[in-house]
Amino acid sequence: MPVLVASDLDRTLIYSSAALALTMPDARAPRLLCVEVHESKPLSYMTETAAQLLTDLADTAVFVPTTTRTRKQYLRINLPGPAPTYAICANGGHLLVDGVTDADWHAAVTARLADECAPLAEVQEHLLRTADPVWVRKHRVAEDLFAYLVVERELLPEEWVKELAAWAETRGWTVSLQGRKIYAVPKPLTKSAAVREVARRTGADLTLAAGDSLLDADLLLAADRGWRPGHGELADVAWTAPQISALPERGVLAGERIVREFVRATRKPA
Repeated sequence: MPVLVASDLDRTLIYSSAALALTMPDARAPRLLCVEVHESKPLSYMTETAAQLLTDLADTAVFVPTTTRTRKQYLRINLPGPAPTYAICANGGHLLVDGVTDADWHAAVTARLADECAPLAEVQEHLLRTADPVWVRKHRVAEDLFAYLVVERELLPEEWVKELAAWAETRGWTVSLQGRKIYAVPKPLTKSAAVREVARRTGADLTLAAGDSLLDADLLLAADRGWRPGHGELADVAWTAPQISALPERGVLAGERIVREFVRATRKPA
């Protein structure tokens, strides 16, 4: 039976220059590989060691990138190793098979959201009405599934985020603050549901996972084993569970440690 490895990308496997956390002396910094270019500029990195480990992982597991990114944002990432057969985008709203959306999966997800949650338009209107232009830089809608704001983090009032979370909770939505982005996501829109579908299709009997944000908690809980880095929303609240390992590493070295743990776990008997 194959082993399924489902991993979040941003601040879990890949890192922007602002998130690298290179706290060591410059001469001891790891060699980095650029894995994403946006508007002709390098945007995301992993260590060269992590890149080699990720390539090795393809020999022992079905690797499934699992991200809140839109399909367009995901497809500009150029990960080392073979192109993954499956990828999960838009927090589970799109299941890609060889780079193409599975239409039946997407239709089932959108039907469930329509049944169980307040409409996206209501959430958009609330964000536009209550978010202060002083600290909001962009209003965005992702794949007609969820909304997010790009903010000036140092100006963002903590109370506003708490009030938004409470408002969203009563409407079947959840809120997550990740770096400079505030996400408002329907509760049934989960990475774990899409990962279970990939496990069903591949016949995997062991699922490994990693993630750093509150939107990754359901993914980690659905896995047989999981890892979270020493940074991010989950680390900030000391979140854990019996099958979850909380790693001390932060930044890009946490990404390297996570891939190393994936490789080690797939080489042991289930």
